[in-house]
This record gives sequence, structure tokens and C-alpha cells, in this order.
Amino acid sequence: MTKYFDMKNEIKEEEIKEAGKMIKNGELVIFPTETVYGIGANGLNSNAVRNIFIAKGRAQDNPLILHISDIDMIDDIATDINEIERKIIDIFFPGPLTIILKKKDIVPSVVSGELDTVGIRMPSNKIANTLIKFAGVPIAAPSANISGKPSGTTLNDIKEEFDNKVSCMIDGGDTLIGVESTVIRVMDNKIRILRPGKITIDDFKFYGFEVELDNNIFKEVSKNDRVLSPGMKYRHYAPQKECLLVYSEDITKLVNLVNKYEKDKKVLVVCKENKTKYFKNRLSMGNTLEEITHNIFHILREVDKTNFDLVIIEGVKKEGLGIAIMNRLIRACSHNYIEIK
Repeated sequence: MTKYFDMKNEIKEEEIKEAGKMIKNGELVIFPTETVYGIGANGLNSNAVRNIFIAKGRAQDNPLILHISDIDMIDDIATDINEIERKIIDIFFPGPLTIILKKKDIVPSVVSGELDTVGIRMPSNKIANTLIKFAGVPIAAPSANISGKPSGTTLNDIKEEFDNKVSCMIDGGDTLIGVESTVIRVMDNKIRILRPGKITIDDFKFYGFEVELDNNIFKEVSKNDRVLSPGMKYRHYAPQKECLLVYSEDITKLVNLVNKYEKDKKVLVVCKENKTKYFKNRLSMGNTLEEITHNIFHILREVDKTNFDLVIIEGVKKEGLGIAIMNRLIRACSHNYIEIK
């Protein structure tokens, strides 16, 4: 029987302590972070971690991230940390950043997808951070969703999927950001972004780092390829409905495309708030990139509750936070994406 702890309005340390004990004992707990909800287990316990893959239906070559509550924990699980990596950690931890480091043998291979590296993150969300502290171990946690489905940004979106599959769910209300952390690896003294998120290229450049995007961010990765980061492989963030992602700076061309599809299909348009007036059946995803980031996974879940044949989603420019949005939407639409000049 799953326990539910409501912390939308008040953080209750005694309940977090109980959930931390569950983690320590090898059980699964769903908890909020500032990015999305996570499904967590004791990251040093192979059997507990395997239960995450079972609960999510996740492929075991898809690596997990270890979540820590203080910087001192890093040296327990990672080795050969260089000066650039230390500087990145000092600047961006805690926060929505995961850094790939060489792992120590204490980290089970099931966490790292059989790689000799592991992703490490320190969440800034107080519930998440306190949970890790009380657990006394790093928590391995991917996003809390059945694999392939959109990540959970409210507990209500995922509660039914995991009822009786986990020991405890902590409800912290809506997550602040709405997409998973930026994942990076330092290679040849340069930051390579493997999965884009809230922390962008410009944020790294501000501190004088050299930075580049991984080639696979917008590409379809082969099932035979090994990946360093979650979110690079397999069908991700996807509703069941057929979706088409369209980017155009010309609203007339977008309207014409929707009209063309509406001749044969019942079409729902997911677009910016200021463009909803152009479409009969529409859902607003907000106007700013921050609003879109916060709303998009919830909206992708909502479209599955509708009776439309096709969902046309308006894309954004691939710059800044827009890179993270387009990375998620291209995968959500199974690479069914067009640009209209």
C-alpha cells in the first residue's frame, strides 16, 4: 500500500524522515524536485535500483542520475574530478544541472548503464534535498513517469501510474521548472551539453566556459548506441496521440498548414497564448519560454484526454531555453517535425 505525504503547503520533516528511511531500506519513493518529479531508490543498492526500471518499464542501458544533498557526497561516489568540473560544481550546485563524472566502484553498474561514468546532481528543492539527507545515501532517480510518457510535473499526473508500485509519494505541488536537468560532460576542457535544460549555453559562457551542444540533441539515436545521459535514446516524453511539431516565424503559413490537415482530420493545435485566436481547437502553452517549459509536459498529458486525430504543436526558436523545449518536443513527436520558412 502506497503512503501519501501532502507537502504542498508545508514541509513536514518527520514524514520526510520516514520516507528517507524507506529509501535507505531499499524501497521506492516518488518525490518532487525543482525540475520534475523523480522516482527514487538507494543509489548504492543494486536490487533497489533494479526496481526503478521495473516500475517504469525502463530499458536498463538507459543510465540513471545520482542525487546528492551536499557537495561532500560527490567524493564518495566519483573520482578523478578535474579543476573545471570542480568549478562547475561550485557555481551551479545545487540546481538543475547534472554533471557526468568517472564513478567509483561503490556505484553499482545498474545505475550507470554499465558505463564507467555516472551523472550527479544536487537538487535545490528543499523536499528533495532533505529526503536525501535523511536517507543518508545518494538517491538514484529518473523522472517519475512510465517510460516513453511525458515526465510528471504534478503528482496528480503520475499518481495513478505508480499507485501500489512504490512505498511512498510526496506531493510538493507543481514543480518549478518543468523539464529535466541540463546534463553535461567536460571533454577536452570544454563543456558538452548532452541533454539541454534550464541551464543554457549562455549561462556557461557567462562564467567563461567553452561549451558546445552534443550532436545527438535533435537526432534520433540508434538503439544499438550507448549513451552517456538519460533522455538521448528511446521514445521519450510522448503522448499516445499522433503529434506533428511545426516551427515557422510566419503565422499565416502555420494557419494554412493547420487548415490543410483539417480537411481530413480533427486537429488540435498547441500553441503560444498570443496565437490561440487563429485556431478553432487549441491549447495554450503560455507565451514565454519559461511558461512553455513549465507547462509543456502537463499539456502533453492533457492531449491524450481529447478526441482529436492529430495534435499540431507550435515549435520555438532553437536558442537559449528554446533548445531544451525543442529537444523534448521533437522526441515527444517521434521526430515528426517540419520547419516552414
